[in-house]
Amino acid sequence: MSTSRSINRLAIWVVVVAVVGGTAAVAMARGGGGAGPPSRTAAGAATSAGLVTKLALARAATAKYVTDLARAKADGYGIITKMIPNMGYHYMNPKVTGFDVRKPPILVYEHQGSTWQLSAIEWVFPSKPAAPPLPGARYGAFGAGCHYVDGTFYPSDTQDACPKTAPSTDAAFNFWHPPLVTMHVWLWYPNPSGLFASTNPLVAAFNRG
Repeated sequence: MSTSRSINRLAIWVVVVAVVGGTAAVAMARGGGGAGPPSRTAAGAATSAGLVTKLALARAATAKYVTDLARAKADGYGIITKMIPNMGYHYMNPKVTGFDVRKPPILVYEHQGSTWQLSAIEWVFPSKPAAPPLPGARYGAFGAGCHYVDGTFYPSDTQDACPKTAPSTDAAFNFWHPPLVTMHVWLWYPNPSGLFASTNPLVAAFNRG
């Protein structure tokens, strides 16, 4: 598999965060910088007014997808993972680049029967951002691997080691990526582990899909 193809696929995943006023972002993450009194998340952590404003923008922009996976697909989101336990099915829009809280590149859905429920939005980075893209952001990690067009994921340290088709389903190869830093935002489903936690114990009921 060509190096150029790997680079192009990786570009889909990498979100380049332009750090403008990084000091102010850090101040907001600490609840300072004139952001006003902190509110509280479901997990009890202090949340700046700046974060609350950004989350309101994200909710307004993604409300159309909450119970309408078909609309998300029509807008360019395609499956990249099947159910990841205590997380969800991941759908990515390869046309979304840069960081805009109103345009998440990845939507995370829970599935039961014929019902799909948007639970989280997500960004991925090649390394931990120098300044948090959202005040108070926390990060997770996702290992290197091969993705297939039906959402099958196969761990692999290199693209050359990716099977040409998914070992369990024979689905066609889609793309490979190196280890990534992730940022989940549980915007549409409560998470006792916190707004930015990588996993959510409350979605365990959907783990079987």
